[in-house]
Amino acid sequence: MQWVETTGKSVEEAKSLALDQLGVGEDETDFEILEEPRSGLFGRVKGEARVRARVRPTAVRPKLERRDKRKGRDARDASAPATASAHDAREQGESVAAGPRAETSTRSRNGAARPPRKPQERRDAKPSPQREESTVSAQQVGDEAKKFLTELVDAFGLVGTVDLREDGDDLELTVSGADLGLMVGPRGNTLLAVQDLTRVASQRRLGDHDTRLRVDVGGYRERRREALSRFALQIAEQVVASGEARALEPMPSADRKVIHDVLTENAAVVTRSEGDDPNRRVVIAPANA
Repeated sequence: MQWVETTGKSVEEAKSLALDQLGVGEDETDFEILEEPRSGLFGRVKGEARVRARVRPTAVRPKLERRDKRKGRDARDASAPATASAHDAREQGESVAAGPRAETSTRSRNGAARPPRKPQERRDAKPSPQREESTVSAQQVGDEAKKFLTELVDAFGLVGTVDLREDGDDLELTVSGADLGLMVGPRGNTLLAVQDLTRVASQRRLGDHDTRLRVDVGGYRERRREALSRFALQIAEQVVASGEARALEPMPSADRKVIHDVLTENAAVVTRSEGDDPNRRVVIAPANA
């Protein structure tokens, strides 16, 4: 799983930038704090926070064969204790509380005495499954995504060509043509849905966990980036002049990243993200606040 590394004036800001770059929520992310800012004289902060982050891998639960399920049930039946409460505890993998009853022998169906089974000796216990590493290549994912996107353009009833650009694990697909606004939608909402569908049809279907895939239609993202850059600089000037923080409207992670990137070199302001998707927004504040 690919890690990304970000820096900020605080650990929270660095984490926020990492979340915007990965495009996921904090509960789906693993963090490693590499460096924290140090306190200097007169309350000043020296240095920057540096963190590593990645999308938390999900374990794939393997399917059990019918025969294995039956063997598991037989093993549980054979080791079932006399009382229903102990049976429930054992089904949940919990040991029965120690006491006089736990030390007494249980009896089998034919009445013969049988020593109690220790929890660690359960025959149906199996180690938790581990997710296998993805063996699919970035080229395979890109080819599948390009095929799906080409068919999606036809399904929209539009005319356009799909180009794929590969840069290591980064995949970018661009749709070129005339009158492609239907695939962009108001404020790019349809484009985000098209990108999610393309990811499902390629990355998730092939079991890929490493590549990062972006979709652009008719150069919308570049135009959006230029407009957001001008907007961010304008709001930053207002924040510096007024000395008060300004919260922007909720934005998707790609737009928030543009705001952070544009203002990262502006020493007069700091940026952070607040809230949860889809209402997560960027806050621009004076650096000396």
